[in-house]
Amino acid sequence: MNTIKTVLLLGLLSGLLLAGGQALGGQDGLVLGLILAVAMNAVSYFFSDKLALKIYHAQPVTPNENREVWRRIGPMTENLCRRMDLPMPKLWLIPDASPNAFATGRNPKNGSVAVTAGLLEILNDQELEGVIAHELGHIRNRDILVSSIAATIATAITFVARMAIFFPGGRDEEGRSPWAGLLMLFLAPIAALLIQMAISRTREFGADAAAAKYTGTPYGLISALRKLEAWSKRVPMNAMPAHEHMFIVKPFSGEGLMKLFSTHPPTAERIARLEQLRFAL
Repeated sequence: MNTIKTVLLLGLLSGLLLAGGQALGGQDGLVLGLILAVAMNAVSYFFSDKLALKIYHAQPVTPNENREVWRRIGPMTENLCRRMDLPMPKLWLIPDASPNAFATGRNPKNGSVAVTAGLLEILNDQELEGVIAHELGHIRNRDILVSSIAATIATAITFVARMAIFFPGGRDEEGRSPWAGLLMLFLAPIAALLIQMAISRTREFGADAAAAKYTGTPYGLISALRKLEAWSKRVPMNAMPAHEHMFIVKPFSGEGLMKLFSTHPPTAERIARLEQLRFAL
């Protein structure tokens, strides 16, 4: 199912790039949109995980690098991977005080889990295990490719939309509309957010359920989500909007209209579902 989602996502977002290119630049813009779509599809599939980690200055966590962090999360992750029948992912530390985490990669063999320094500061070991298990749940459910591709191409769409302001002109012989730039400026980011929302919200419930199942209790993750919900507002993270859906909790709080485009279910709803799982474990 996620393979189908990946193909549809690449096709749909490529179509938006083509439409945007034609709206902004006529025939030449269409060609440029095609080139950008092909390039972004290739980059998204093979390098989206590396780009996301680089953007947040992620540092490798191994027995020889960031040893203190490895001692905290390395054995814990190895134990969870054995329970979940997963290969060991690469572990990363993001030097950011805001508590959060995400998983990325093309498939379980190429999976990565990144945690922020702030996350390690505020969570105890049981809570941290719940968060790691949640991210491994995304890897096990094969959500990470769709998520990573959406982040990369949504960034490209937003970039094209921002460029629209430099293409004001009137309708010419190539068919450019005087309103094309303005429409792209507002509609393309909304389209990207709607796509992210569609692929993200149910994924969080699935990863939460996996965390509860493989840690043997929902309470570690429940406690972690409560802390993350509170602390992420106190210590906001300078995250790109196109990457919002990748994190375990929304890394910045939107108000007003932006609440309609939230890529995460309400934390209270996630906790309520986790509490129901205690009877099934």
